[in-house]
Amino acid sequence: MSKVIPHNWEVPARFRERMGASAGKQRAMLHEGHLLLVLHEVPTPGDITRKAMIAWRSPEGAWKSSGASKGGLLGVRALVESYAKAVAEVEDRVERAQRAAEYFAALHAVTPLVRAARNLHKTLQDAREAVAGDVELITLRDQAYEVERTAEIVQADAKSGLDFCIAERAEHQAETSEHIAVSGHKLNLLAALFFPITALGSLFGMNFIHGFESRYAPFLFWAIVVFAFMTGFWIRASLDRKPKR
Repeated sequence: MSKVIPHNWEVPARFRERMGASAGKQRAMLHEGHLLLVLHEVPTPGDITRKAMIAWRSPEGAWKSSGASKGGLLGVRALVESYAKAVAEVEDRVERAQRAAEYFAALHAVTPLVRAARNLHKTLQDAREAVAGDVELITLRDQAYEVERTAEIVQADAKSGLDFCIAERAEHQAETSEHIAVSGHKLNLLAALFFPITALGSLFGMNFIHGFESRYAPFLFWAIVVFAFMTGFWIRASLDRKPKR
């Protein structure tokens, strides 16, 4: 016999037969005018188990509930409000988030809330269809829908914020890479400009007699300088020229 449903509840035996050792998924069951709701408490991130909250409505309209939210139909209302409070807390975290890690933590927290809120809304919708004309169930169904919709919006905002942080970081990295490439290109142009004069200066600065120490002075010196810089400008221009496709 299932231990999920309290033993002192006078529910149909069919309900107990359909329950196993655990509550299972959120759902609504109707039999001979009895309505049984299997609901889940607000999920905790990282916890794969779900704590059950059982609510029973007798054919006379009397409600009972078990779990953390007791008090009959008031317990079901308190459960829906706890979902709304949990979603609002994650929404505040998304609004304050500025880093990718903060958006990821909020997304990690809201994802199980979205699934649980969606199943909560579906269960209350099934219950409203099973018990026609129950205004309180209709109100709870509408509140559960608002919780589900808000949770989905918060999840979308958290995902958008995370994607924006990733795109912004990639853009900054691209700008940095471009700046490094431009700086390196400028350095290459500068090196190309002074490469001929450096090479010629090193060549003629060697300690051996080559006959140009005093011949045609100082015209030969300036001629070599002009030739070196003209060569440097030519090399620089060739580096700055775009390659042909």
